[in-house]
Amino acid sequence: MTDLLLGQVLHFTADPFGIGPDAAALDEAVVIEAGRIVAVGAADALRRSNPQARVTDYGQALISAGFVDAHAHYPQTAIIASWGKRLIDWLNTYTFPEEMRFSNLSYASEVANRYLDLTLSNGTTSVCSYCTIHPESVDAFFTAAAARNQRVWAGKTCMDRNAPDGLRDTARTAHDDSARLLTKWHGRSRASYVITPRFAPTSTEAQLEALGALWAANPGCLMQTHLSEQTDEIAWVRQLFPSARDYLDTYERHGLLGRGALYGHAIWLEDREKARILQADASLIHCPTSNTFIGSGLFDMGGLKAAGHRIGLATDTGGGSSFSMLRTMASAYEVAQLKGRALHPAELWWLATVGSARALHADHLIGNITVGAEADLVVVNLCSTPAIAQATQRARDIWQAVFPTIMMGDDRAIRATWVAGRCVQDNDPTTGALRKNAAMGTAASD
Repeated sequence: MTDLLLGQVLHFTADPFGIGPDAAALDEAVVIEAGRIVAVGAADALRRSNPQARVTDYGQALISAGFVDAHAHYPQTAIIASWGKRLIDWLNTYTFPEEMRFSNLSYASEVANRYLDLTLSNGTTSVCSYCTIHPESVDAFFTAAAARNQRVWAGKTCMDRNAPDGLRDTARTAHDDSARLLTKWHGRSRASYVITPRFAPTSTEAQLEALGALWAANPGCLMQTHLSEQTDEIAWVRQLFPSARDYLDTYERHGLLGRGALYGHAIWLEDREKARILQADASLIHCPTSNTFIGSGLFDMGGLKAAGHRIGLATDTGGGSSFSMLRTMASAYEVAQLKGRALHPAELWWLATVGSARALHADHLIGNITVGAEADLVVVNLCSTPAIAQATQRARDIWQAVFPTIMMGDDRAIRATWVAGRCVQDNDPTTGALRKNAAMGTAASD
């Protein structure tokens, strides 16, 4: 089946941090076939060249690449928006007790399915998630994602110290469990395995070394961890690794710095760390709602992007207080304002799509509407509430129309979500009924 979607089709031709909003373009239609984008252009021309296509007219809705969440903890779904303290207190009070439950495959599967449904309802089509130390948590997540045909990244979270009984593994089991899960899942369906030490304070040097060796043996995988989230965390790292030059060095000296490394938060970086991360072409993942919710600090988006860093955007569920990448964009805007840089709506949208895909080294597959890309799309109603509609009606260009939805939008703004060329979420009763009837007609003719 060929699908022709009509609407305001947004795609990027360059990074707006470099050339401004002209890095984005609007078209009228996109054609999808066999899970991929095969054409983008004028509506009339694509109608003529695809006369047998099933047409879905989204009117003035915005059709964009689906949102890409570059850092999340799906096991923390149930504890999102828990009253917080500082990072370590929050982990001990909420995170670790909840993660204990993920040795149970049934419970892990229940949460994984709920989490992915919540992300899809918010227009997020791809996510990079931490699991728990339990292999069952990894199996549950990848199984749930495969059922939805989502492109996802995830890995077993490794910890062998400074965590409660029942949440610690060893250097050996961290390596061996991760290696087995990597062999089982990496490259299967749309799954990618990520080597995942939680962060330096919960791993001994022996465990970090073992995971560095695993990454060296599997350079096609990504590696994710946390870096310089809070000042008291950095002080703790100095105590635990007295010979390290800085926080980044605790990873670097064990082979956990390189292209494909994903460092969550990265708020309090020293000059040497910034230079080494840039030189290694590693990625920094900005988690604005989490950083403000737990009181971590303000990420320097303007300075780091100007220096050329590879940066993605993330909800950091459940330290982050929302499943929505719209809310995450809004928080990124507010954080940048406090740092003296007003992010343009084009820059915010790019971060949530192309930027995050690029951070995950997947921008050749997802994150943009280009011919040959996988057809993961979100359709956004730019007038989803009366407050947003009255602001949008005053807009003089597309970005003035989009910005109110960035700042005030939620799941009500998500009109439809497409994954691999299939509409998996349709919140419009008209198009939903039409698609259901068309599907029934196809089934009957078969």
